[in-house]
Amino acid sequence: MAIQIIADLYDCSEIIDDTEAVREAACKAIEYVGAHIVEECIHKFEPIGITYFAIISTSHFSIHTWPEYHYAAIDIFSCKDEVADGIAQVLKDLFGSGRIRIQTIQRDIKE
Repeated sequence: MAIQIIADLYDCSEIIDDTEAVREAACKAIEYVGAHIVEECIHKFEPIGITYFAIISTSHFSIHTWPEYHYAAIDIFSCKDEVADGIAQVLKDLFGSGRIRIQTIQRDIKE
């Protein structure tokens, strides 16, 4: 029925502490997989760090960054498997991540 992807991006570039760059990367990743943003919110923490959240046409998507650790946590929930995988891989490239760890959870309405 649906898939949830939890992606840990390590060794990210300084882009992960720039709100406009994070928003732009999110938009590119969402567009890349053929989904579209229904609504979005972004918050810049002081002194550093960003949380981005979007309701997308296939469910939802979030980014949480810890620039001091060069780390970004990505959560994607989608009714289309290719949407979730595509967003994680595109963000790895856009954030300059040296490595990525992906966990997948299959969500099913039936027991």
